[in-house]
Amino acid sequence: MTVSAKVGLIPHKLTQAVGGSGVSAVDVIIVELDDTNGARGLGFSYVIGGHGGVAFRAAQEQAARFVDGQMLPPPAALWRRINASFNRTGPGPNLVALAAIDVAAWDLHACRLGLPLGIAMGGELRRVPVYGSGGFNTTQTPQAAAAIAAEQAARGLTAVKPRVKGMPSDAPVIEAVRQAIPSHVRIMADANEKCDLPQALWLMALAREHGLLFVEEPLPARALEGYRALAGAAGAAIATGEHLQTRADFLPFLSDRIASVIQPDLAMIGGLTPVLELGVLADSFDAIVSPHFLPGLFAHAAAAAPAIRWLEEFPLLEPLFEGWPAIDADGTMIGSHGPGHGLSLSERHRSGLVR
Repeated sequence: MTVSAKVGLIPHKLTQAVGGSGVSAVDVIIVELDDTNGARGLGFSYVIGGHGGVAFRAAQEQAARFVDGQMLPPPAALWRRINASFNRTGPGPNLVALAAIDVAAWDLHACRLGLPLGIAMGGELRRVPVYGSGGFNTTQTPQAAAAIAAEQAARGLTAVKPRVKGMPSDAPVIEAVRQAIPSHVRIMADANEKCDLPQALWLMALAREHGLLFVEEPLPARALEGYRALAGAAGAAIATGEHLQTRADFLPFLSDRIASVIQPDLAMIGGLTPVLELGVLADSFDAIVSPHFLPGLFAHAAAAAPAIRWLEEFPLLEPLFEGWPAIDADGTMIGSHGPGHGLSLSERHRSGLVR
């Protein structure tokens, strides 16, 4: 069966800036695959902050060269075939583009089998705890952060992740959040790469004092020696990974026991195939995987990757698609039971698709 491929772009503007990085726009790359038997696969990737034209054009070129009008190999083999073509240009936007094709290829593969994506990946659907991340930012008062945390705990989430910046103002935020939620709800913290090494060391000591589960991105992703210093200081557990791209980028954080939690981003790492591979790698070092947002999609990856122990609720792309699974009252999520990943592009946003 040959496949036709269509690639589009949706410039998605948010009504207000969100998260610790103040995101106000996302360019979303859409890939649709249709085979001659009528099966369809939908994939997507994104450039947070907008300006995704380079990745969009890379997706068009990859689809034309490796997908359109061809009989596709299994998704992981297709991923490796396309990835091998980056040997002269590197990952960068190439992987961001490949992510959309990879998600579409997996969705098509699962739909052809008539199976939920997680089962088609070789797993079995299971419930995974979700932590609350959306709604927090570094400009809100301790009372505002506490209100967000209390609302998330009331919905059954068993962990929350306020934003911090390695400053004395972080302490009252953590204290207010702790007082606002039940004792069984864990606290994480996300510094969004805002600290230098002295600030990060101070923050890790604060995290240990308050029993935080982990601190995310206390330093920029490439500050490997700084991360080594943090790990050696015996503070809280470190989480990082949303800005890393290749397995080689993740390896020292795992092999040198720097990070206990790794957080691959769908777009940056190049899709679901490398997330599954990273799950095997993390499992070898007894680390856990908590992918960067998109819990409704990663619930399927969790079915095939036992190392995925947490999902992150940070609504960003959800308004563009229909079919997301719900978070249950116990704070867990399970992948949808229909064929594929179960997502479809909303008609309202399809009208804004640029090809």
